[in-house]
Amino acid sequence: MKLVIVSGLSGSGKSVALHTLEDLGYYCIDNLPAGLLSALANELTAAPHPVEHAAVGIDARNLPQALERVGETLEELRTHAIDSEILFLTCETDTLIKRFSETRRRHPLSYSGLSLADAIERETQLLEPISQSADLFIDTSQTSLHQLRDLVRQRVARRNDHTLSLLFQSFGYKHGIPPDADFVFDARCLPNPHWQPRLRPLTGRDQAVVDYLESEPPVAAMFAALSGFFEQWIPAFEAENRSYLTVAIGCTGGQHRSVYLSERLAEHFRERYPSVATRHRELS
Repeated sequence: MKLVIVSGLSGSGKSVALHTLEDLGYYCIDNLPAGLLSALANELTAAPHPVEHAAVGIDARNLPQALERVGETLEELRTHAIDSEILFLTCETDTLIKRFSETRRRHPLSYSGLSLADAIERETQLLEPISQSADLFIDTSQTSLHQLRDLVRQRVARRNDHTLSLLFQSFGYKHGIPPDADFVFDARCLPNPHWQPRLRPLTGRDQAVVDYLESEPPVAAMFAALSGFFEQWIPAFEAENRSYLTVAIGCTGGQHRSVYLSERLAEHFRERYPSVATRHRELS
């Protein structure tokens, strides 16, 4: 059985992630007491028709000692042939405050004398044992509901058991570095199609931009260096039973150079790794 623990900060999209997995056929339970995780797994695997895919939402409304044992519990479950992993959703505090203000929802840890910002900080502290054991982080600060659904489908639901899920993500430095990336590379030193009037409105996925960048030797050199780096080191991550790897490539605006390199790297590794995805943060 594959068991996905969905956790993270309130307002970051946990319900969206759970609903997405449920739509894809996962048996889902929201807000399960962390201490019942082992009992639930045993119940699902011992059923007359065992559940093959399950997802459980665990939030900060648990006893601290129960949250601290989640990582240990998952290790125990793995010894019983249960493929378990943790998806942790996070978000910038300012964005969370804005979301709660717009929806007028009450933070689950809010109580008399505690501000919303303090409640978010307290929740972050309580969930630290889970975040430290997480297999995949998704920062939703600049992610729409549709984009989050796509990420969950691509990275969690479509990942074959015991295979590495690779995400090549483009971004613009002027909009900030993605905090959920494992590797960040800077492509701003490459020739910029933005300064070519006919290429300015296009993106790194358009053939005219591709032709321009592939005619520039520094672009070919950077692609060769990046592909060679990951050809050497991805097997080392696989040897450590790593399930997810997120590579972020940035340029000034996240429209041309970073998009091209992300697409090219994804195409290069897709033959070897079936669970390869791309995301272009600024194009979305």
